[in-house]
Amino acid sequence: MALTYFENEVVTLTYDDQYQLGIIETRGFLSSNEFREAITMAIRMLQEHQPVRWLADNRKMKAIRQADQEWFYEVAFPALQGSSIRRNATVVSEDIFNKMAVEQLLKRAYGLGDMALKEFESRDEALAWVLQPVE
Repeated sequence: MALTYFENEVVTLTYDDQYQLGIIETRGFLSSNEFREAITMAIRMLQEHQPVRWLADNRKMKAIRQADQEWFYEVAFPALQGSSIRRNATVVSEDIFNKMAVEQLLKRAYGLGDMALKEFESRDEALAWVLQPVE
């Protein structure tokens, strides 16, 4: 059963124990404070629940500021490197500027160990892939 771990007007974080799946869904433009709070809460959820699967639904997310991209790289990547996640699916944003920002972050996503990363245009496709057995 999925439980809502954190929610505000622009972000929802859920964890599904049955599938060991963490989900972050973002909507609209996030201020720096909202973005950093969401990522901090996501890292906390990773540490507490240790999911092996992760789904980032960015379809409705708008652009990410350059300073927030750098902060994400410095703070989130080290947390991801040591995390339990083995399958990480991203549903790409409809916003071209967010799409470009996420692509830049993914280009820098080296050294994530055994984590498989994949991007999708639809949530259904992403969910089908992320729920496959973890090797």
